[in-house]
Amino acid sequence: MFLDERRARLAKAMERRGQWPERSPWIRRAVEELPRHLFAPARLWHWDSSAGVYVPVDRMAAPDRWAAELYAGPDDPTVTQVTGGRASCSLSCQAVVVDMLDSLLLEPGHRVLELGTGTGWNAALLAYRAGPGRVVSVEVDPQLVDAAHACLTAVGAEVAVQVGDGSAGRPQGAPYDRVIATYAVEKVPWAWVEQTRPGGRIVTPWGRLGHVALTVAEDGRSASGWVQGLAQFMPTRGVHPGRDWKQIRSAGLPEHADRPFVRDIQRLHQDVHLLFALRVALPEVHIRTAARDGGAYAWLHDGDSSWATLTLRDDEKAVACQGGPRRLAEELERAWDQWQALGEPDLYDYGLTVEPHRQYAWCRDAATGPRWPVGTGATDHVSLTS
Repeated sequence: MFLDERRARLAKAMERRGQWPERSPWIRRAVEELPRHLFAPARLWHWDSSAGVYVPVDRMAAPDRWAAELYAGPDDPTVTQVTGGRASCSLSCQAVVVDMLDSLLLEPGHRVLELGTGTGWNAALLAYRAGPGRVVSVEVDPQLVDAAHACLTAVGAEVAVQVGDGSAGRPQGAPYDRVIATYAVEKVPWAWVEQTRPGGRIVTPWGRLGHVALTVAEDGRSASGWVQGLAQFMPTRGVHPGRDWKQIRSAGLPEHADRPFVRDIQRLHQDVHLLFALRVALPEVHIRTAARDGGAYAWLHDGDSSWATLTLRDDEKAVACQGGPRRLAEELERAWDQWQALGEPDLYDYGLTVEPHRQYAWCRDAATGPRWPVGTGATDHVSLTS
């Protein structure tokens, strides 16, 4: 009974928030007929923040807790696999799955390539719309392939699931009408563009930013499109996350003298559009924020050797302290100034263009707007023309 109640509660929450897309009514029907618990393993994982570890939640031992992990809320993912203490597979939060499917503009009869099968839920939703035998899904983990195949078979979804490296796509079946990835990439593999027909559509999570929808040009030599929304996804399997803030901070690197920080740290914590713009301008810089006890805080690091802390307590003036070869507080200030100079665009004003030998983010206009190189390691270079 609790499964049905929690499913209904989640559906109503999405309805209140307007998260069922009007242009794609098929998605809600698909989610109702193919609910996420049909693809969930008997063991899920809950993040224990006090202990800093994932703890198992078993369906047989704690069915209500298991159901709660699956249907917690529209923006809550469900971790289904933990490897080396880190989440390595999940059922993505329902609101983002729905939004990405809506962005794909999928029609019956389309041939679809999915990268990252995971549990198989997204593949089943794709097949519901595209039709039997129209979806191919590639997954690097053989165990996940077996589990997903069993779930897909159980619900009667005719999806071809194969073991492979998602970054290579699946050239044997190309060209595809639609390509969709369920894991985050820092750079969109060119193979995905090559394997999508001209005019076809690619939807993928992009870095730590959100997801984009790209349309392949008629000559097949590029793909370009707009950011669709914010979301966090697991990275490509095998990508090392680098050192975290605590590890870098404790490495004994030279520290710079504390200095005033004149930007509004509260806004940095609250404004998703500002945070998005900073991540575009500083793609390798991780930014975490918090507001508590009347203050605001931000922690920055580059995953390697530089860190910064921004602190605002009560009515005191904000202070930046930082260490390592880079001065991340100053880099953040410059990127913040640039965003304000552009008129404070929101995240939907940004887009991405992918070409064979380069990729770049842009604002407002792909041809004439400001550009930021993707995947080059550059942090300060911005081109204001094409």
